[in-house]
Amino acid sequence: MTDRPTTDRLTLADFHYDLPAELIAQHPPAHRGASRLLHLDTTGALHDRQFADLSGLVQAHDLLVFNDTRVIKARLRGHKASGGKVEVLVERILEDNRVLAHVRASKSPPATSKIRLADAFDVTVVGRQGDLYELAFPSPVLELLDAHGATPLPPYITHAADEDDDARYQTVYAREPGAVAAPTAGLHFDDAMMAALAARGAERAFVTLHVGAGTFLPVRGGDLATHVMHSERYTVPAETVDAIARARTAGGRVIAVGTTSVRALESAAAAVGAPGRVPARAHQADTQLFITPGYRFQVVDALVTNFHLPESTLMMLVSAFAGMEPIRRAYAHAVAQRYRFFSYGDAMLLEAPAA
Repeated sequence: MTDRPTTDRLTLADFHYDLPAELIAQHPPAHRGASRLLHLDTTGALHDRQFADLSGLVQAHDLLVFNDTRVIKARLRGHKASGGKVEVLVERILEDNRVLAHVRASKSPPATSKIRLADAFDVTVVGRQGDLYELAFPSPVLELLDAHGATPLPPYITHAADEDDDARYQTVYAREPGAVAAPTAGLHFDDAMMAALAARGAERAFVTLHVGAGTFLPVRGGDLATHVMHSERYTVPAETVDAIARARTAGGRVIAVGTTSVRALESAAAAVGAPGRVPARAHQADTQLFITPGYRFQVVDALVTNFHLPESTLMMLVSAFAGMEPIRRAYAHAVAQRYRFFSYGDAMLLEAPAA
């Protein structure tokens, strides 16, 4: 398997669709799970369903793999010693009191300079790593973010994060803090759905992939063949490796909940793969896996996902999984039927095409 299939004939236009702005969901539904579900089955047929129908589409011995990352309150505002305004978005926690962060300011803050954040504490600029700044916090990062930070909603959500967002832009099973964007397919799942899936005889397992702000970055220069994906840290634990093996032995499917679960599973399979399409052992690493049409999936048989931005790397991933033409039809159908799009929007169930 290769991490970069041939993309010479593909352009951004192949992953474009027209989306009316009013279909971009600005708020979650009143209740978790009260979303619609567009089901693309193995034959390429489309079915309009409700998310509550998902449990009836899952079979005994299927394994659902969830990303248990927890969104941190990564956005902070402040000012430099000169008084100039600064916005900080923590991208990755390096140590207890050090981070890599995006810093927006009229002028780049130099190394050793101080930034006052939330009128509460100072951070020190240690240096730069590419487009990111290394910042030293005066005490544990997570404690300061919890006390003074804001939930980092995506750029297409136009309101400032409030208490409702703090709760709803987080999965019910989130437990490992480190993401700056939610694994949004998981936002539809509530305790009742988890219980219904278990009653069907399905198993659950978890990976951790700390979603970075790079998930919203466009393909630079429009050239898929030269695009370099942002790096994200992931973990596939031994318990999940064992659960995949059990599902395979029992004839069940591996159903990834979200594209981040796909990237974690497929990255582990590439790094420590074994016969039988399972990761050979637990694995933790950084991944820059860029999945485009032509990619050979090793682990995932079905995918629960939200609707993605036009021309985004996630559109390329779902097109690789379900096929470019079926995805074009599915998105055109979703627009025509007024589905809600993006993080707070409706969901899809994509089944791998029949061989």
